[in-house]
Amino acid sequence: MLQPIIDTHIHIWDLQKADYPWLKGDESILNNNYDLSQLEPERKKTNVVGGVLVQASSNKQDTDLMMEAARNNNWIKGVVAWLPLTNPEAVSKLLNDDYLHNPYFKGIRHQIHDEKNADWLLQPSVIKSLQILAHHHIPYDIVGVLPAHIETVLQVAKQVPDLKMVFNHLNQPPIATQQKFGQWGELMKQAAAHKNLYAKISGLGTASGKLHNWQAGDVAPYIEFVLQEFGIDKCFCGGDWPVSLLAGSYEHAWQVYEEVVNSLLSQEDSSKVLHDNAVQFYKL
Repeated sequence: MLQPIIDTHIHIWDLQKADYPWLKGDESILNNNYDLSQLEPERKKTNVVGGVLVQASSNKQDTDLMMEAARNNNWIKGVVAWLPLTNPEAVSKLLNDDYLHNPYFKGIRHQIHDEKNADWLLQPSVIKSLQILAHHHIPYDIVGVLPAHIETVLQVAKQVPDLKMVFNHLNQPPIATQQKFGQWGELMKQAAAHKNLYAKISGLGTASGKLHNWQAGDVAPYIEFVLQEFGIDKCFCGGDWPVSLLAGSYEHAWQVYEEVVNSLLSQEDSSKVLHDNAVQFYKL
């Protein structure tokens, strides 16, 4: 039986139309242009019926590229955009002028894992911007890779309690070392206790360290952990294409996620994690 999926984590980029500093000097397959036409043949092999495009660089050109793609591909239901969070006045202006009335605008992300300081989000100007997001009920995507990023988010949640936030890629669980669950687990338990902190099951193939050989058994303990701690209603999934290609095909990633989620949950609950929760979180 077809079990429809919302993929809440898809990237595109065009090196000629926007600047992507993190790709400079990258010698992997990622240092190329990626658009949705390349994903389409793979998507058709999966149960993905809707998608959310997610910020890949800290500039408006990247957001413009995603908005154009959303307009031209009816299966794309939303865009997680970028805003200059260190400038609250600019945030308010961009929201009012460009985004609040845009039907594809669904959230904000900043690549905090590329910032020197793990507590980047705690700058007073950024907190003020996050308060603006909370006021407008705009969710925030957290792309953390260190335990310190989770600690920062716990502080943000205290200062901006009404802001809905989701940990992209489960904030890099220790799959590669097979640790269950160490500092990551302790901090994620604390995060899970906050009603407005959510978990995005994504990016686990690259986190596994096994790359093309990762399987359900490698990631199942970490997915089970977040489902238990955060609760069924606060978890949803993302494919992380094209970054996920470093660990195999798009089809393989979704086969693994579906296998694990369906093995742990009833059909009703797996439908929430694979589809319904994403619709609610991003108001798709």
